[in-house]
This record gives sequence, C-alpha cells and structure tokens, in this order.
Amino acid sequence: MEVVHGRCAGLDISKKDAKVCVRIAGAGRRKTVETVTTWSSMTNQVLALREHLIDQKVTCVVMEATSDYWKPFYYLLEDLPGVELMLVNARHVKNLPGRKTDVADATWLAQLGAHGLVRGSFVPPEPIRQLRDLTRTRTAITRERSREVQRLEKLLEDAGIKLSAVASDIMGVSGRAMLEALIAGDRDPAGLADLAKRRLRSKIPELTEALVGRFTEHHAFLARVHLDLIDRHTAAIEELTARIEVVIEPFQGFRDLICSIPGIAALVADVIIAETGADMTRFPTAKHLASWAGTTPGNNESAGKKKSTQTRPGNPYLQGALGQAAMWSAQHPHTYLGARYRRISLRRGPQRANVAIQHSLLIAIWHMGTTGELYEDLGGDYYTRLNPERARTRAIRQLEAMGYQVTLDKAS
Repeated sequence: MEVVHGRCAGLDISKKDAKVCVRIAGAGRRKTVETVTTWSSMTNQVLALREHLIDQKVTCVVMEATSDYWKPFYYLLEDLPGVELMLVNARHVKNLPGRKTDVADATWLAQLGAHGLVRGSFVPPEPIRQLRDLTRTRTAITRERSREVQRLEKLLEDAGIKLSAVASDIMGVSGRAMLEALIAGDRDPAGLADLAKRRLRSKIPELTEALVGRFTEHHAFLARVHLDLIDRHTAAIEELTARIEVVIEPFQGFRDLICSIPGIAALVADVIIAETGADMTRFPTAKHLASWAGTTPGNNESAGKKKSTQTRPGNPYLQGALGQAAMWSAQHPHTYLGARYRRISLRRGPQRANVAIQHSLLIAIWHMGTTGELYEDLGGDYYTRLNPERARTRAIRQLEAMGYQVTLDKAS
C-alpha cells in the first residue's frame, strides 16, 4: 500500500500511561522499523514525549479517543510544528480480536496513519472548548436540579400532599410559598391554599383538598434539604449562564443568526455553537453536518437487502438541544417546521418526526452559517401551495369519510 506518512506515531492511551509506536517506513531494501515505548500520562512525561516525537521527525500522530484520557496528550501535542495530529473514533480503528494488547493497538494505529486509512475527529479550538465545558456543565446541573425536584415531589407523595396533581410546577411562586409555609409548621389546608397567586387562585378548592395530608417534622426536615439543594443548583446555573454570556461574545453574530429560526432560543443556540464550533466550513456540505450529528438514517445493507436504517450515534448534547428545539418548532402552527412535523408524525410517528425536524434545523443552520442570511420561513401552508391538487383531494376524502357529500364550487 502507498505510504502517505513515512514517519508516523500511534498512541494507545490509558489513564496512567500511553504506549507510543513510532513507525519509520523503509526505502528500497531497508525494512520498516516500528519502535514501541511507554510514557506516563503526567504532564512532564507528555512534554518529554513531545520532544521525543520532534527528535524522531514524526509528521503524523494518531491517537484513539479513550474516555477523557486523550485530552492531556492532545492539548500538549496539538501545536507540534509540521505534525498532523489526529484524534480518531475507536469504532473506526477497531482491531481484530484474539491478540489484542496495548502495544498491538499502538502499532495498528501507526500503520493506519502511515497509509492514510483514518481521518481525524472534530476537535474545536480553545475558545469553543471553554464554551463547551460551560454549556455541558450547565446541562448537567440543570438535569440534577430536575432530579432534585422529582425527589421533593416523591417526598410530598409520601406525606400525602398532592400539590403536583393540581399545580403543574411545584417550584413556581405559589408552590414555593406553600412549601415554605409547610416547613415553617403551618398545616392548615385552607390557609396554605390561600397562598396561591395569579391563575392558580382559580384552583383554591382543589388546592385545599390536595394540601390535606400527614406532613410531619420529618418531612419538613427533608423538604428543607431538597429546597436548599435546588437553590444551590439554581444559583450555579445562573453563574454559568453569566459566564457563558461573556465567553460567547465572539460568536454573538452566529448566535443571533440561528436564533431567527422558530424554536431555537438562546439556551439552545449556546449548545449548538459549543458543539458545532460555529464554523460551518469544517463540514463540506449540510449533509455532512447532519450525518456527524446523528440525525440521518443509517445504512446497513447486505446481499442487496437493507437490514436497518437506525440513526447512527451522534453528539448527545447536540441531539438533546436539537430535540428541544424540534419540540418547540412543532408547536408553532403557522410555520414550515410545524407543518413538516405534523405531516411526518401522521405517517411515521412523533419520534421520527422529531428527528426529521432536527435534520431540517441542521440543514438550515449550515446554510445560514455559510451564507450569513437570516432564516426565511416557508409558511405553514407550504405543502398546500406545493401541491394544491393533492391537498384538495385529501380534504375531499376526509370529508367523504365523515359522511359528507362534497360539491366543489370555484370562488369568483
């Protein structure tokens, strides 16, 4: 096979160390030399490895994405002069089982890199990595806050307090006031229900019935613990959001651009920027972006038969944000995305329709990021305008199925 990199290194990384294979291709009658050494994952040893690679005149370094253990090596080697550093997906470089060792894996990576048989994964630059850390931490803490609210709700169920059966949000202004009163020792259902605010006051009779229970000092102690944890999570989320507003300033233009799409709010836009890098030139086409994100059908064919079209694994943080945006887009009755969601969900179900809307959002984001143009909605009647004959026939069939006799009269 053709040798693309005459001097290539493969790194098999673990938590404590890394096996490094330096492969020097032979010329003429000279044999190819593969030397494997072991280096600690401590910073000083990684810096020594950097000097070793420079001494060996390596032009390509291939490492496997193993948990987060690759990060100390990648960040200290990414600015090596004249070296192509590639972080590769483990699924793309899987070796044959049977004689698998760390040394064999390092040698295999070096061989793949030398012959140009692998391609590097997307690793964003430092500003995007900082933003990504912030958004992912905010997402994790937000989920933990939701879990804490669920634990509080279970505690209220144990006490016979059915507040969540009447109020949709027990952590709203009214729910919080009632919980604080319960913890303070107020057990009068009528007095607690009278703490309701705004629209919840119309449900005072139901609240009075729901607040009758066996709330004891034991429940009050645990409820105080849960509320304090929820408040700490809320404060941490606010601090992270304030920091994100500072870090995202260089990408404010792209953020305003994609926020013009119905369903994409600022929080979702932050995640999209952090995970895609806000640089659409990294993806040759919109389809490449959609495929990288895991919103396109898979392709598993053998003997002329398709076995599965399940979507491939993608970025879970990006998929989570896009899923929320797709749900919000589906709730807009007069937009193209809402019409597309309803059209697909009737035939394929809501889950597939949600993934289809995620795909449409990414296609739009790629084109907007490439051209710099704002989003222009096609309208909720796009499919009717696209094929009016089909829309008319469909409406007639629906009316006839309901027992009506339809006579068309063209309007003047």
